[in-house]
Amino acid sequence: MAASCGRSLGKVGRSFVDSAAVLRSGSGSFLRGTAAARSSGRCYGSGGPGVRAAALSVRAAAGRRALSCAFLLGGGLGLYQAVRGSLKQQHLAQEQNQVFFGSVFSPVQVSAGSLKLILYQYKTCPFCSKVRAFLDYYGLPYDIVEVNPVMRQEIKWSLYRKVPILMVDGDVQLNDSSVIISSLKTFLINKEKSVSDIIHCYPEMKSVNDRGKEVTEYTNKYWLMLSEAQTASVYPEKGMQKEEMKWRQWADDWLVHLISPNVYRTTGEALASFDYIVREGKFGTLEGFFAKYVGAAAMFVISKRLKSRHNLQDDVREDLYKAVNDWVAAIGKKRKFMGGDQPNLADLAVFGVLRVMEGLQAFDDMMANTKVKSWYRRMERATLNHEGRSQQ
Repeated sequence: MAASCGRSLGKVGRSFVDSAAVLRSGSGSFLRGTAAARSSGRCYGSGGPGVRAAALSVRAAAGRRALSCAFLLGGGLGLYQAVRGSLKQQHLAQEQNQVFFGSVFSPVQVSAGSLKLILYQYKTCPFCSKVRAFLDYYGLPYDIVEVNPVMRQEIKWSLYRKVPILMVDGDVQLNDSSVIISSLKTFLINKEKSVSDIIHCYPEMKSVNDRGKEVTEYTNKYWLMLSEAQTASVYPEKGMQKEEMKWRQWADDWLVHLISPNVYRTTGEALASFDYIVREGKFGTLEGFFAKYVGAAAMFVISKRLKSRHNLQDDVREDLYKAVNDWVAAIGKKRKFMGGDQPNLADLAVFGVLRVMEGLQAFDDMMANTKVKSWYRRMERATLNHEGRSQQ
């Protein structure tokens, strides 16, 4: 959620300016989707002279409204960029003094057994939430550095520009939530290998996606690097390993993509979501103001694009309900968790993704209209009480 905020601020002005050009005389076109003007819900068709004259008048008014929005948001964006430059200097000065406001970073790292862990995150990011769910469940102490989603000065030292990033013992960098989880789980079972040795089992692969953007992927990221005897101990029943890997990938490839369209479903929900993001994230006062209002408008637009990209239903809640009920059905009535009596890595992944909606209307609707509540409350207790510590 927060990751989209910084990117969206730079796009919103262009989206609204471009929207003014979509109206063409007698074409039946209307402002929609990427123009973020579906609130009118009107489509103007051709007809008799009186109808065409009325349509032209209405289209002109709509064009003026779109341009007003463009100037308003464009002016706000311009002011934001000016303020952003000033704030960047302030962030740099703060960093030189080792001041990290809004985080729990301290120069003294907390030891996690033989590991010292620092998690660089956006609190409202589902991938970061997955990692926290894993660390909390296994009772691994860690420090948090909350990354400013606009400036990202806290990770300027990293070539990898996404979060989460987990630093281990100050010199081993783990990227990608699933790689972080698989690496640490492997380490907890097979402590004969160091984390720096284990990470070589997850090589980085760069490619260009269908939109022409370079992406970084990691092979084997849902695998634990264990001996045959260790694998048999972790997965005593046939099919358990394959099931865990399948649903971990499902959480990354499908469930995550249902979050934004649901939390930004309406303008009211978009504002509530950004209010939560600004409140929980690391924003300055002016950054927070622009993130909330300009970001909410942008993400309302972008959520409609995501809805189309992922072929979601008109009411995206239905896709969320179906996904969650599919997950509960896969667990079945005889198991507390997909892992049996204890959560496995798939349980932690799904819980981490869903948890970022807490406090929002989408979460309340999900809990009221699906069968996930009992499992979700069990997961809350398991992570809060660090129940995985007994498995180490």
